[in-house]
Amino acid sequence: MDARMDDCDTLMRRVAGGDRAALATIFDLEAGRLIAIAKRIVRRRELAEEVVQEAFVTIWHKAALFDHERGAARAWMTTIVRHRALNILRDGSRLDFHDADQLAALGDRAAEAESAYADLPETEDLKRCLGLLEPQRRRSIVMAYVVGFSHGEIAAHLGAPVGTVKAWIRRGVSALKECLS
Repeated sequence: MDARMDDCDTLMRRVAGGDRAALATIFDLEAGRLIAIAKRIVRRRELAEEVVQEAFVTIWHKAALFDHERGAARAWMTTIVRHRALNILRDGSRLDFHDADQLAALGDRAAEAESAYADLPETEDLKRCLGLLEPQRRRSIVMAYVVGFSHGEIAAHLGAPVGTVKAWIRRGVSALKECLS
């Protein structure tokens, strides 16, 4: 297991006990990674920073709910950031609307999902485990969890039924959990 995961798990237990210095240390260790994840979803740096700031407030208030038996602290924090970012997208009140030309200039988000997978370091356990999945399952998971595509958007892009995409994601996530444990 990655030493950074062990550190975050230990620090999270301290945060649950009210240790503000431990929260600051987690922020120093993880903020850059979490901002990158949020930015892939909300597409703007300032919104991504806001997402992470709000996520750390949630982490502070809910640290006692973190259960290291159910998973790593890094994964728990990533989930909080992802949900917060997706909520901002769903809300839409802080997003700018663009005309078709501007949207086209933003690029192909599906290609960004493939790029995110390719950019993972070869030494990362997540890359190894994702590489063991069938390509469609891997693409579905990366498109959903990194880029923030809905099941319907993934289905449209991959030319598959929504139910199939949901099954790919569900089974793929199960396989990832097993591989990473």
